Amino acid sequence: MNNYQNIFTRVQVMGHVEPGVDIPDDDTAYERTSGFLSYWIGKIGNAQLGPIYLGALGVASVICFSISFFIMGMNMAADVGWNPVLFVREFFWLSLDPPGPEYGLQVLPPLREGGWFLIAGFFLTASILLWWVRMYRRAKALGLGLHVFYAFGAAIWLFLVLGFIRPVMMGSWHHAVPYGIFPHLDWTNNFSIEWGNLFWNPFHMLSIVFLYGSALLFAMHGATILAVTRYGGEREIEQITDRGTASERAALFWRWTMGFNASMESIHRWAWWFAMLTTLTGGIGILITGTVVDDWTLWGMKHGVVPEDLFWWPITPDSTVSQWAIEPAAPPVVEAAPVAETLGTDTAPVADGQPDAVDSTPPASESTTN
Repeated sequence: MNNYQNIFTRVQVMGHVEPGVDIPDDDTAYERTSGFLSYWIGKIGNAQLGPIYLGALGVASVICFSISFFIMGMNMAADVGWNPVLFVREFFWLSLDPPGPEYGLQVLPPLREGGWFLIAGFFLTASILLWWVRMYRRAKALGLGLHVFYAFGAAIWLFLVLGFIRPVMMGSWHHAVPYGIFPHLDWTNNFSIEWGNLFWNPFHMLSIVFLYGSALLFAMHGATILAVTRYGGEREIEQITDRGTASERAALFWRWTMGFNASMESIHRWAWWFAMLTTLTGGIGILITGTVVDDWTLWGMKHGVVPEDLFWWPITPDSTVSQWAIEPAAPPVVEAAPVAETLGTDTAPVADGQPDAVDSTPPASESTTN
């Protein structure tokens, strides 16, 4: 019996290209006649690639994304003097930054001082929204529910909060997130420091709970289905409509281990909600930072989240006493080396471990007698 302990698909179904179901009143049937089978694609999913339907919205989305991507790339290349070697070496540190605070919400500041950032952001946002509408229309055409559409909308909510809604509420594009790999991570770190530790933001707490919860649910569900694949558990639709031995065994396992089990249908609702709430609550937490709450540590003290007596907390790795309530230690005093009072006096260096030379010249106030 096969052991399903590999990240790659062990069994592939190879046959004729499947054009898909017939769609009533569909004028794009000619676009569903293409496609091909790939062995390597089949290693990670369905072996069939295509047909791919873009339509007017899809084409417009791809064009807008390409324009945005091109603007970002050209600005990053200009930052390194159009040197391809530097571009590759510094790529992870390169960024396209938002306008400075002096420009406020100006529609188009100078191009190299934030104008390109706003243009790239406009086309990127247009690309994402066009793709979102395209997902809605494809789901309706196939008679599907709008669950994927709503899930993508939750991610778009966080994207818009970071790059548009919050900067507008703050009165400056300066508060938007830069486009770049490490620069946007630096922005995240500095954002928390600037507004008094984002960890005390209750919506940030909820977002982290749902993020880790999504990972946990996904791991539990994936492991369970792989564990009962030998009984046909991967055919989840059949298990939902006609629960078989795979579902029974999986359910019994979780009742044995934690006293409760989700069903083949409900586990997907749990995962869907947890994933959506990650970005929904995260977006709310970001939106009220700086607009409603200026310092999350002080807010936490006021509402009993953070203890007012910080002398004992948090415990640092090298001490049981917090450094928050201790005055900073004075810098060490370094005594200056003695300087010869008389210019031109030659002094030989003293070897390490040797006593300092003693000046035998009597003081000027003392006299000698023969």
